Amino acid sequence: MTVFLSVLASLLLFFTIMSLIKNDYWTFRVFDYPRLQKFVLSAACFTLLIIYQEEGSRVYMVFIALTGINLVYLGWLIWPFTLFSSKQVMRIKESRPDDQVCIMISNVYQDNSNFKGCLAVVRKADPDVVLLLETDKAWDEGTSGLAEIYRHSIKVPLENTYGMILYSKLELKNSTVEYMVENDIPSIHTHIVLKSGREVQLYAVHPTPPVPNENPRSTERDKEMLLIADIAKESTIPVIVIGDLNDVAWSYTTELFLKVSGLLDPRRGRGFFNSFHAHYPFLRFPLDHAFISADFKLVGMKRLENFKSDHFPIYINLQYEKSAKHEQEPMEPDSEDEALAEEKKAKE
Repeated sequence: MTVFLSVLASLLLFFTIMSLIKNDYWTFRVFDYPRLQKFVLSAACFTLLIIYQEEGSRVYMVFIALTGINLVYLGWLIWPFTLFSSKQVMRIKESRPDDQVCIMISNVYQDNSNFKGCLAVVRKADPDVVLLLETDKAWDEGTSGLAEIYRHSIKVPLENTYGMILYSKLELKNSTVEYMVENDIPSIHTHIVLKSGREVQLYAVHPTPPVPNENPRSTERDKEMLLIADIAKESTIPVIVIGDLNDVAWSYTTELFLKVSGLLDPRRGRGFFNSFHAHYPFLRFPLDHAFISADFKLVGMKRLENFKSDHFPIYINLQYEKSAKHEQEPMEPDSEDEALAEEKKAKE
């Protein structure tokens, strides 16, 4: 038992050390994802190491100490997303429906053909804006019935798992489809006109993940995120960034995105809202995101029912408040953050 625990402790320490190395290759970046899982396993390992400790064994005591340090470090990383942490986005105190927008984000999984299930979830949630990702021609046709309710749409169906379809009850203006980093990976940039007449800038994104069978580096993903961060920072109107970013909420790249963009993460202080993988409870990560400028406060946020996709849909309801930016504080980049961001944006 002690040998097994020593090996397990060594592996968990190795996984943590690998995630500290800021290299773009997937062999390093993949260890960003399972921090919650590593925390649970480290807690179990630490407890068993205490129970089965060998008196007088200095090596074993080192394993106990290092596992304890690893446990504290992992806990510190995920702490901002627990209910015990302070909230980055405040809840509204007074509802003003004309200044609200509710959004559903759903990676439908291209090979999934449960179009009726998707439509049922959309109709039950009844959001103002629906973003469907991994949408090909079949998904475009299968969800075309939404046009009866959602009069405005931007459709980019693709067969490469990076198609996207945006439906909206609210008017869309100044809409463009951009290919910011890769010529087959689109993003949607549009203004949403709230019922009050106020315009909101929306960016819908789905960069490639760092996985060996698709893209072995996170370079393109990180670059697209930071380019969006730059234009979000310069926006003169309120901003919402939504999509499957193929990055977890607690990674250093997502934190860098928040610092550079000046946007807020409404999950902080509220929970993980793990959206992937829908079919494996122990292997779930928060990959589907909604980041917002400090002009917004939260009405509500929840994870919706799965419809045979590998992702759960995420629903978020926001309200614009002029005074909110004086009550909520974005994270600020330091010189090291700025240098790292510039380095990542310059990579090819």
